[in-house]
Amino acid sequence: MEIGRGKTGRRAYSLDEIGLVPSRRTRDPEEVSIAWQIDAYRFELPVVVAPMDSVVSPATAIAIGRLGGLAPLDLEGLWTRFEDPSPLLEECSTLDAAAATRRLQEIYAAPIQEDLIGRRIEEIRSSGVTTAVRLSPQRTVQYHKAVIDAGVDIFVIRGTTVSAEHVSGRAEPLNLKQFIYELDVPVIVGGCATHTAALHLMRTGAAGVLVGFGGGASHTTRNVLGVAVPMATAISDVAAARRDYMDESGGRYVHVIADGGMGTSGDIAKAIACGADAVMVGSPLARAAEAPGHGFHWGSEAHHPDLPRGRRVEFGTVGTLEQILHGPSSVADGSMNLMGALKRTMASTGYSDIKEFQRVEVVVAPTHS
Repeated sequence: MEIGRGKTGRRAYSLDEIGLVPSRRTRDPEEVSIAWQIDAYRFELPVVVAPMDSVVSPATAIAIGRLGGLAPLDLEGLWTRFEDPSPLLEECSTLDAAAATRRLQEIYAAPIQEDLIGRRIEEIRSSGVTTAVRLSPQRTVQYHKAVIDAGVDIFVIRGTTVSAEHVSGRAEPLNLKQFIYELDVPVIVGGCATHTAALHLMRTGAAGVLVGFGGGASHTTRNVLGVAVPMATAISDVAAARRDYMDESGGRYVHVIADGGMGTSGDIAKAIACGADAVMVGSPLARAAEAPGHGFHWGSEAHHPDLPRGRRVEFGTVGTLEQILHGPSSVADGSMNLMGALKRTMASTGYSDIKEFQRVEVVVAPTHS
């Protein structure tokens, strides 16, 4: 499309702008499987919780694992900066909106204590659930040995935008291909939003690729940096890269995980329909009674020391983690019983598992229609 005489751009679609089409066949929701598997690890729910302090603590990581999902702990968050961050998490939920960003910057200025990395990982591991943690690309080289020594199962390297070819004249950049090759654990890396960027990340040997810029409801990347790719188009493009990489590599499958911008069960269903194997969500679970943010939600972008690209958002509390994931729901807005809704969507469109459901017909359906 022509934007002006000197610039053209492709029309892209958000999840709000598409709809799913029922097929000629329907199924019993109880006969639908929403399980997925990455490397040797199988999960009953296609849900990876966003590694944000407002959602994931060691306790909620364990609870999510027992409910069938995966919750990576942010190793650059408060749980590795403080012996007991509970009072600070409580404070974060009581801050005046005008002062929230500055106070978050002050709190997160405390140094990461490397010994706490191993202790937090062991706390989660000892419960018997699959253990995952997150580091940014900038800190992966510095702390990855402590992570591996602690016995983590899945390593998440997550940033706003992660590339396989970072150019810097100030510091030696992370060589993702070499780094992943030398690790003995599956690595999930992202975010990215284009076919080309995803293909390059897949060639590093990653087991999974995150699509999107993370943060979702709590980030302001579009306002601050002008960077934005609507999620329906981004997921579809990266799913196409997965297909092309399978051909190129002789059949190696890289999982696509939609990251951010999914606040309701309908959004989750549409993300998977566009080609995601699983979704990374934060705000729906920030509403849980057990969430460390006490009804508030924020990510690492919100406390960047130089250029914050996120904000603390108030969502309130709607129910327990189990109610939000498995129901029963007491509201009709798609914020509870997320997995029950996904099963019903798949049953209504006639599909029995995630891979089949990725073939569902999709139409452009603007929200005002």
